[in-house]
Amino acid sequence: MVRTSSPEPLETTDQPQPPKAPAYTSWISQDRSADPAAAAMRQDAADLVERVLEHYRAGTTHEAADQWTEPVGHYLDADRWQREMDAVHRSVPLPLAMSCELPGPNTYKAIDVLGLPVLITRDRQGAVHAMINACRHRGAKLLEPGCGTSRRLTCPYHSWSYDLAGELRGVYAEKTFGPVPREGRGLVRLPAGERAGIVFVSLDPAAEHDLDAWLGDLGPLLEGLRMAECHHYSTRELTSPNWKVTLDGYLETYHFASLHPKTVFETNLSNMMAHDTWGPHQRIAPALRPIAQAVDLPADRRDPGDCVGPIYWLFPGLAIAGGWRQKIAVSLVLPRTATESVTQQIILLREPAVTEQERKAADQFGEWFHEVVRDEDYATTYGVQQGLEALAAAGTDFVFGRNEPGLQHFHRTVHAHLDSAAAAGRAAG
Repeated sequence: MVRTSSPEPLETTDQPQPPKAPAYTSWISQDRSADPAAAAMRQDAADLVERVLEHYRAGTTHEAADQWTEPVGHYLDADRWQREMDAVHRSVPLPLAMSCELPGPNTYKAIDVLGLPVLITRDRQGAVHAMINACRHRGAKLLEPGCGTSRRLTCPYHSWSYDLAGELRGVYAEKTFGPVPREGRGLVRLPAGERAGIVFVSLDPAAEHDLDAWLGDLGPLLEGLRMAECHHYSTRELTSPNWKVTLDGYLETYHFASLHPKTVFETNLSNMMAHDTWGPHQRIAPALRPIAQAVDLPADRRDPGDCVGPIYWLFPGLAIAGGWRQKIAVSLVLPRTATESVTQQIILLREPAVTEQERKAADQFGEWFHEVVRDEDYATTYGVQQGLEALAAAGTDFVFGRNEPGLQHFHRTVHAHLDSAAAAGRAAG
């Protein structure tokens, strides 16, 4: 019998029953696109299955060279949190929207990021823009957070209006207000770009980012997932603890059997995965239970979507789960304060949900995802947050095992950004 390094799920009585895992349908095995990126993605998937099969046969998982310790105080220090925000979230291109959240001309997504109201739009020509969601007259917020359609952006305070590119187009009662030159009075622009079905925005208006260099060799694999062709079904929000406490739970499979015995562990093996990195970004690829049947099949008869459930993770906080399937769950984690973050759960579908049965299936998928994260993952991480102060006072460290390479890579990357920012500050000073 193959050892899976997974404890038996605990039997529970007199407890609310967890939501039943929705049925998953592979997409990657049905994709016949001749696009080079899609072909490269399919080849990468086949190679990834072989790697995970090796772990399954041996009862192993991907391991880092050693363990890593992280001082508990690094999760609590308000000054360090501020430096993280400056060195990371205010410095790198943030993945703030999926392209299908802005599915056509004259669409928008409004989102608050670190207290900054951000407005992302797609203009009548289909180009994506980002700007500060504040009227240039008196600073009122133009649109509340969410997605929608609008041909003009009209301020609710005094009715100044802008086009979807942010240019000032109308001033209410300009005859009595006085003339307002249109040039230079548009909304404050933020650098934005679109790659692989994801919209990236910089919070620094003066930033100049090379998105292709930022994504590196991961870019073509993301393009191969063809998320730009997906349909946005729903978005829900969850409050969550400190951003690093929250993200730590996304980057390992070690907890599947113990924390999710009746949910995730029913479809995924625990503590068994492949791991890859591309610069600051990474992918964890857990083994799925049908791999037990696929292990004896020839390679051309294995469906990658049945064997492996890869989670692509874009630094600093976007997780894409189910990219090889018909339904995709995207998690966007954004810090709010040193002790709180917010998570947007975005459900994408390969095909629009038209019939009642299709909508019911999409609802079930989104509800399962929401309840598992809220009632199992985040309920636990709030408990982690509650104990941080006492642990920090005792001078303790968290230890990340060799079987938790995703955590190690994430924290090393945060450290590297802080070190680079400190070096730049010393050079400038």
